[in-house]
Amino acid sequence: MTEIEIGRGKRGRRAYAFDDIAVVPSRRTRDPEEVSIAWQIDAYRFELPFLAAPMDSVVSPATAIRIGRLGGLGVLNLEGLWTRYEDPEPLLAEIRGLDEATANRRLQELYAEPVREELIGRRIREVREAGVITAAALSPQRTAQFSKAVVDAGVDIFVIRGTTVSAEHVSGRAEPLNLKQFIYELDVPVIVGGCATYTAALHLMRTGAAGVLVGFGGGAAHTTRNVLGIQVPMATAVADVAAARRDYMDESGGRYVHVIADGGVGWSGDLPKAIACGADAVMMGSPLARATDSPGEGHHWGMEAVHADVVRGKKVHLGTVGTTEQVLTGPSYTPDGSMNLFGALRRAMATTGYTDLKEFQRVEVTVARSR
Repeated sequence: MTEIEIGRGKRGRRAYAFDDIAVVPSRRTRDPEEVSIAWQIDAYRFELPFLAAPMDSVVSPATAIRIGRLGGLGVLNLEGLWTRYEDPEPLLAEIRGLDEATANRRLQELYAEPVREELIGRRIREVREAGVITAAALSPQRTAQFSKAVVDAGVDIFVIRGTTVSAEHVSGRAEPLNLKQFIYELDVPVIVGGCATYTAALHLMRTGAAGVLVGFGGGAAHTTRNVLGIQVPMATAVADVAAARRDYMDESGGRYVHVIADGGVGWSGDLPKAIACGADAVMMGSPLARATDSPGEGHHWGMEAVHADVVRGKKVHLGTVGTTEQVLTGPSYTPDGSMNLFGALRRAMATTGYTDLKEFQRVEVTVARSR
């Protein structure tokens, strides 16, 4: 790829966000009813190709069940309020009322309460007993400590999620998580990330992960770029990781690792762009936070906002547009792409003539900033 000279001593690649690209219509169209947007990872099939981000403003046990019944996958945050407190509802109400300018300090106080192992098991079983596929997330730092409780509770899909996750973490303070050994010994599929480059993704794929999360610092409640100066535009990141998936398939003799875009997917138009760049599915936070029945009720925050030393996120007020069902599958009554996200994906695929997600990954794109 052509590099741009930043100065005489530094060159850099030109990278693209989803806003910078657009899907190109083809010579064929078809009826939306003839399009399949179903996605399958390991033994688990979903009618909607998405995971709800493990954030307290987005996923509670109740919303994970609701999302599962609608055809998606709600991922529980096992380091959030639901595993620290018996009844976090009053605390969620308090957070919704916090002034955004001063919210971080109170969030740090609330999340200083220790994670309780018995609550991990209780929350997972609550979702599992509702009859939907169960997924839960831990950070790499907590995975070894709590993984047994997670598996014993009957989780179906294990997510290891951080701002960035590598297969070669170096630490002089503690033994780092050996991802390859951990995944090999686990009896459930593991999704791990984020990552944003070809090389990092290839290393994560070699650990045996069923899927990798692509994204770093691009969420609506993240301030990673302002605080750390680190960000990779999502269209380029997804395309790079999709290339790593292709090369890993050749290397491994045909093993397919799912690529999941995690970040930068804020509106319905971002979904077809993510798939067009090579994603198999997306992980979303802010679109679900706009649901009237979300835990945040239009307020949104992530674990980056509660970091004890270097805060890289904030509480934001996004407002509400409709129920979770309306946000995901409609009907829509707003023209901004905040509702019926997957109806829009289905129509985008129909407009360009493709019948399923794997086919749609071959659609032509162009560089054309839309907003």
